[in-house]
Amino acid sequence: MRGSSPLSLALFTELPPAGFEEGGGFGNAIVGTLVMVGIAAAISIPIGVLAAVYLSELGPNSKLGQTARFLAKVLTGFPSILAGVFVFTVVVLATGTYSAIAGGVSLAILMLPTVVLTAEEALKMVPRKMKDAALGMGCTRTQMIWKVALPTALPGILTGVMLGIARVSGESAPLLFTALFSKSRLNEPTASLSILIYNFSSMPFENQIQLAWAASLVLVLIVLVFNVLSRLLGRPKY
Repeated sequence: MRGSSPLSLALFTELPPAGFEEGGGFGNAIVGTLVMVGIAAAISIPIGVLAAVYLSELGPNSKLGQTARFLAKVLTGFPSILAGVFVFTVVVLATGTYSAIAGGVSLAILMLPTVVLTAEEALKMVPRKMKDAALGMGCTRTQMIWKVALPTALPGILTGVMLGIARVSGESAPLLFTALFSKSRLNEPTASLSILIYNFSSMPFENQIQLAWAASLVLVLIVLVFNVLSRLLGRPKY
């Protein structure tokens, strides 16, 4: 209720105000959040699906496959702040600046295990008879995976992707170490909704507190949309 009262078009188009100013918005934070989540998806989806293909079809019982599966399960409970510390050391210190790219990489680390494990289970659910039929008709293993297994498992894979995106959309701890809060360029400190809420909620100015409530509602709605999409995409087709 408190988040809905200040909602207006200006919130989505204007920049955050200074402490003593009235009005303003968090358009740059919405853009920054979407950009960093997009970077995370662009990194984690291809790697996650390829890893799932290996785990389910190419080397499910190999030592490499078992190790990768174990590490993916460990990463599902990996503290998000440690992902931020790791990327701060590897990316931020190497480039000399906080950036949307660093924020996206930290979110990709958190999103990757969800994509890998969900895609692997989706590929395992493809009937063995379909795969054997494709191979029996003369398809190579690559053609069977590309033409049969992946299209059949696509709803389950998309469900995992949506769940991964929903998880990282509201993360704040890793962004404190990687993206910080300022502009919305890829190679500069980048605003995000979660950090804006963190900063504005502790300010003594009523306008900023109202913006924090509104940003909280917007962030909840974004996460809700991705969760609903994951349920819709994962529904069985009859």
